Amino acid sequence: MTDFTVGDDHFRIDGKPVRLLSGALHYFRVHEAQWEHRLGMLAAMGLNCVETYVPWNLHEPREGDLRDVGALGRFLDAARRAGLWAIVRPGPYICAEWENGGLPVWVTGRFGRRVRTRDAAYRAVVERWFRVLLPQVVEREIGRGGPVVLVQAENEYGSYGCDAVYLEWLAGLLRECGVTVPLFTSDGPEDHMLTGGSVPGLLATANFGSGAREGFAVLRRHQPKGPLMCMEFWCGWFDHWGAEPVVREAVRAADALREILECGASVNIYMAHGGTNFAGWAGANRSGPLQDGAFEPTVTSYDYDAPVDEYGRATEKFRLFREVLEGCTEGPLPALPPEPVGLAGPVRAELDRWAPLGDVLEALGDPEWPESGVPPTFEELGVDRGLVRYRVGVPGPRVPYPLRAVGLRDRAVVYVDGVRAGVLSEESGTLPEPVAGPAEVELWVESLGRVNYGPRLGEAKGVTGGVLHERQYLHGVRARALRLDAFGDADAVAAVPFRPVGAGGGAADLSGAGDGAGGAGRTGLFRGTFVIGDGIGGIAGVDHAGFELPGWTRGFAWVNGFCLGRYWSAGPQRTLYVPGPVLREGVNEVWVLELEGAGEPWAELGPGAPVRTGAPGVVQP
Repeated sequence: MTDFTVGDDHFRIDGKPVRLLSGALHYFRVHEAQWEHRLGMLAAMGLNCVETYVPWNLHEPREGDLRDVGALGRFLDAARRAGLWAIVRPGPYICAEWENGGLPVWVTGRFGRRVRTRDAAYRAVVERWFRVLLPQVVEREIGRGGPVVLVQAENEYGSYGCDAVYLEWLAGLLRECGVTVPLFTSDGPEDHMLTGGSVPGLLATANFGSGAREGFAVLRRHQPKGPLMCMEFWCGWFDHWGAEPVVREAVRAADALREILECGASVNIYMAHGGTNFAGWAGANRSGPLQDGAFEPTVTSYDYDAPVDEYGRATEKFRLFREVLEGCTEGPLPALPPEPVGLAGPVRAELDRWAPLGDVLEALGDPEWPESGVPPTFEELGVDRGLVRYRVGVPGPRVPYPLRAVGLRDRAVVYVDGVRAGVLSEESGTLPEPVAGPAEVELWVESLGRVNYGPRLGEAKGVTGGVLHERQYLHGVRARALRLDAFGDADAVAAVPFRPVGAGGGAADLSGAGDGAGGAGRTGLFRGTFVIGDGIGGIAGVDHAGFELPGWTRGFAWVNGFCLGRYWSAGPQRTLYVPGPVLREGVNEVWVLELEGAGEPWAELGPGAPVRTGAPGVVQP
């Protein structure tokens, strides 16, 4: 039986010193059919280990509704076949620029500020989840012939709180669930973070992007013995909608990696391969040092300026990292897997069928919530990703007054008596023109992703305050949700009453912009097809495609029922990533849910393009 331990100065396998050269690759951000290739890229870069988080909300979006929990075990098996050890970070909170930091909406909605504390009811649901999840980790520990060598207790807890009772309970729960490999914590190399996030007896590790000597010096003040490890070496960064793309210069990143290794430390490159925030699972941040400022939603791509890009290709950063890592390995590095092949293109999907949002809601939406005095939040409605239509009446007669959505999170398209009146956001929550009464007001509100880091974790979505007319709240609110999950039922989508794009809207079309050319400016669900083959090229060996919607504004796109994620003309992302395994020889189907205004009546697929184009900034985390 192989024994992995934490020594006074090194990690050890059966007593022999080893250094972990790890790279982050999240199984939930990469199509399962592509795991083998991406893991092979990590091995070819010179890594001997892979690290992954586990998003609780992906696997239990509603209490008791467990979905493909076994994906983690299958990924760990793939890591073993690739010859890699594995580090598992099961949460329950993971950050990771993921919706709500991985916590399910039903958890944060129920417990609020009691999450991530010693609260008994919160701990009970965590324990229930861990007892479902962790057996597949335990079964794959290194002592049982598997790849798992380390398991994390919580995640960057010192950036959030200092509840030692909770942390020690969680570490004890991991042991009760059968985890026998060493446990660890990870925090920024600052005194308050390490004192808040460390657990006596557990290995403390540090997260940073540069300044290894200084960071490890701080870590040593708190942990005089034990192997040094940078658990998150930030070799790049993530992007926000409406902001310039962020890159990290490859040479400087390689120098920072070299400095970590010169300290004799182990490392986990975050990210080695970022992947994609499919299906609207991207999180969000708040600006400012206290993370309580402007709302900043994260884009669909999680390319992260990583050494293996979103399309699975080796970058200049990959080549430089490979040169650095080669000096720490015994024998020659594995050869690179074949270069991923993109779809030959362009291939055009004509979006020639359309249904207005009102009809889509009738076909796919939840039952209407009972009329209430105040708007129910997404949490009260049990909605994680998607949108909610709020309806409320303005009494009359009365003169025009400003109409405002208080506590709006995050974005609303507003209609007054069926006519579009404006788009509201948290920062700009008042309609440009006053509203007279009587009138019927609709607000189609979308969550752009829940905050995944800092004190605003778990904040509610929807109209969280109320709808004000002058200074008077409007009551008698009706709400109905349209969940992204509803589009997972292809038969239900097929039953939506589509019409030719050139046809006008019906009575249910309170959310279109009229008969623009080809439906331009309209909102709703668009449908079309494209063909692969017959002279356009086949899919044999195709790893990926890029998907673009010229002139479209904001919404979600699907190919063959697979949700690619959110698109938004705000940029910087223009092209959505399409995994090759979702494409089919012959006829392929496209759905596009446009929420603000459609563009050209087609989508275009091609070989794909880098996310970071234009004039990027440079991050030095």
